[in-house]
Amino acid sequence: MTNTLSSTHRRFPPAPGAAFCPRPVPGAALRLFLFHHAGGSHLVYRDWATRFPADWEVRLLDAPGRGRLSDLPACTSAEQLVDFFHDEIVLAMDRPFAFFGHSMGGLVAYELANRLAAEGLPQPVWMGLSARGAPSPQGEPLNRHLLPDAELRRAVAAMGGTPAEILADEELWQTFEPVIRGDLRLVETWRPRPGTPPLRVPLSVFGGTQDVVVSRERLAAWSAHAERFQGLHLYPGDHFYFRHRPQEIADRITADIRATVPALSRPAVMR
Repeated sequence: MTNTLSSTHRRFPPAPGAAFCPRPVPGAALRLFLFHHAGGSHLVYRDWATRFPADWEVRLLDAPGRGRLSDLPACTSAEQLVDFFHDEIVLAMDRPFAFFGHSMGGLVAYELANRLAAEGLPQPVWMGLSARGAPSPQGEPLNRHLLPDAELRRAVAAMGGTPAEILADEELWQTFEPVIRGDLRLVETWRPRPGTPPLRVPLSVFGGTQDVVVSRERLAAWSAHAERFQGLHLYPGDHFYFRHRPQEIADRITADIRATVPALSRPAVMR
């Protein structure tokens, strides 16, 4: 099944509260939106808000069907997930904003930027894509969402990032497995829309040197999909390389955004 995004076809009504703001900043100079990975939630970024400049506001986005949004039905396509986040982003366009997405979150950030461009709306001043390979007409090389239960559990363990107690406890695994499998299906059945132009958004790409999911070559291939490619930042580690160096990653994000928008290097006038 091929999932493509349309600027006119809306299938999933957005819900209020998709974004969690741990540290509201009135008059913020920038809003930074963080998109989480498959099977995850905003908790992967739970302590990131204080790692950025004090006049930046960090908003953590949750896909439906997990955590504080567990009462909502999960999205089954990238298009639905973009629909879900769309209006909340549009309402936050009263000041500069930026996107950072990890794995599935990178796919959503990329397609959301495409949606905004197609609608003639403001674009992020910068985007960071983490552990997310560049678009390919053939789609993802892996089909983990089709694996039997035991093999899926081993694949998730190899990726890192999932607490060992979830993988070892049968009851916990049965709770999380549908969310993980559903998100993997969303990612692995997505296909890029033919003729999609290169991103106009300044783009930085991040990854781990021991990632078993996304190769360095697939990360570097983003350079062909962006008019302003700011480079590939690789760090020791697996698919979740940033777990052990959150401040280092936050500093890199801050530097790349400031290189794109020099005005953000100066103290903002808070209003």
